[in-house]
Formats: sequence, C-alpha cells, structure tokens
Amino acid sequence: MNTRIVYTQGNGAIAVVIPTGESSIEDVILKDLPDGVEYEIVDADDIPSDRTFREAWVIGDGHIDCDLDKCKTIGHAMRRTAREAEFKPHDDVISKQIPGNDAIAAEAARQLIRNKYSNIQDAIDAAKTPDEIKLALD
Repeated sequence: MNTRIVYTQGNGAIAVVIPTGESSIEDVILKDLPDGVEYEIVDADDIPSDRTFREAWVIGDGHIDCDLDKCKTIGHAMRRTAREAEFKPHDDVISKQIPGNDAIAAEAARQLIRNKYSNIQDAIDAAKTPDEIKLALD
C-alpha cells in the first residue's frame, strides 16, 4: 500500500504526511505529527488529485471527502474574483470617465456580466457535488 498519514490541523486544513519508507509508520507518526492529534492512514489513491477544493477536505473512514458547503464557499469566492476581473475594464471607463469610451456601453457590458455571474451563483447554490461547482465555474 502506498500510504499517507492524514490529520486535521488546528486551522482546519488537512495535512498529508508522505512517509519516505526510511522509518516505520509508527516512527513517522511519533516524529512528525503533533502530540495527541487524531490521524488516519490512507492509501495515496484515496487522496483527491484535484486540489481545487483542498481547503474543503475532511477526513472520514480512511479517505478524504469534500465538505460541500465549504466547496460552495470556495466556489463563490472564485466566482467573485472572476467577476471582478471582468468588471475592471468597464469600471475604469465609468469611474475615470475615459474620453472616447462610451459609459452607456460599459454599463450595458457590466449588466451582461452581472447576469452571467448571477446564473453561476445559482448553479453553485444548486450544486450537489464539487464537480458540479467546478462545472458552473467553467
């Protein structure tokens, strides 16, 4: 078994310890894990290869799952960041009153962006899996 030792850190993030094979698992646990922390030994294949929702990982029954509510929170943060980037050139036209640029057209473009990201927000809220959240963000 290609083993990993996983535990929840004080900040709620999952730590993954990869034994080198030079020491026993028990020695690695004693040396590298905080005293008294609960841990699990899992197969490397049970750790998600996709790190999109890494901050939403939770340990359970010998594998790592994603907390869907935390995934949605992460997805919404990603949505807001992307929306802000799309707004930026239009915000500049409106706020800086850049000559030769049409503020009315900029506001119309901003409304299209609002509509797009409103639909993405609804899709994230309705998602039943992390994959559905990722699909909404694509």
